[in-house]
Amino acid sequence: MSQPQITGQHHVSMITKDAKQNLWFYTEVLGLRLVKKTVNQDDPTMYHLFYGNSNGAPGTEVSFFEMPNAGQTRKGTNSISAISLLVPSDEALVYWASRLDTFEVAHEAIVSIEERNSLTFQDSDELTVHLVSAEKDNVTQLVEPWITDDIPPQYAIVGLGPVELTVREASRTKAVLEDILGYTQVRRVPSMGDSKVMVDIYETAKGGLYTELQLKEVNDQDRERPGRGSVHHVAIRVKDLEELTAWAAKITAAGFKNTGVIDRYYFHSLYFRDPNHILFELATDGPGFEIDESFDTLGENLTLPSFLEERREEIASKLHPIQ
Repeated sequence: MSQPQITGQHHVSMITKDAKQNLWFYTEVLGLRLVKKTVNQDDPTMYHLFYGNSNGAPGTEVSFFEMPNAGQTRKGTNSISAISLLVPSDEALVYWASRLDTFEVAHEAIVSIEERNSLTFQDSDELTVHLVSAEKDNVTQLVEPWITDDIPPQYAIVGLGPVELTVREASRTKAVLEDILGYTQVRRVPSMGDSKVMVDIYETAKGGLYTELQLKEVNDQDRERPGRGSVHHVAIRVKDLEELTAWAAKITAAGFKNTGVIDRYYFHSLYFRDPNHILFELATDGPGFEIDESFDTLGENLTLPSFLEERREEIASKLHPIQ
């Protein structure tokens, strides 16, 4: 088969110190749906929570590993330094500024960079999040959001937007994005987090905000020390297991150590690090979160992949209630 193409963001995964507080922030403040309450498959003693639109479609998912002992992140280079969530319009940003005020969440003023408006805040773990208006992006295909009682549907969050990578040697990550993963550099703009710093914008497939990775070079900082609010990895979308297997062969042939294909139950994955230590995951679109729960009950119960099911009682006994 011909080499397949990455189609955009799949999910981003972060570290939270407090799953209960994290759940409140992402569901009650931001209005996302908890679509899966499960555990870290590599360490089942910790929660792994997924939030997204109504069914947690690829491209809408943010996920968190709970690490109660996580210290404060020492921000620095060679890190995934910020994520963004898309809203449908510039008017929605005005709504969100007011809503964040209501919940006493500090935020910056709405800014415009090359006619793209955004609003920046930090979540309960001090993770930097940009809300980005998709109003002037004619390419982005907006998904149906999760509808809540108190957020007008026309303002609801509709998925993942650009993800920012801060690295010491941009040329090394650039080579991975272009030569291995098939991204294209499309422009150079001021950073959403600091307009004095320029970032290179990379897109893939048909382009648009939901495919965008922003590459920022900072070589006068120490490497980030991860903690609460740090981004563990960014996952990018591949269609299915057949395509993921082709990607595994390409990444291995290029000399990158990787995990090979892993069955994550809700999707199949492969992980590898670029020369700047950025952790990329390639994840398939399916089978999805309804493989073990009905649509109506997504996120209500602790779900486990089949290989952990026999340890359910042991695993559940080590987890604290969060709902």
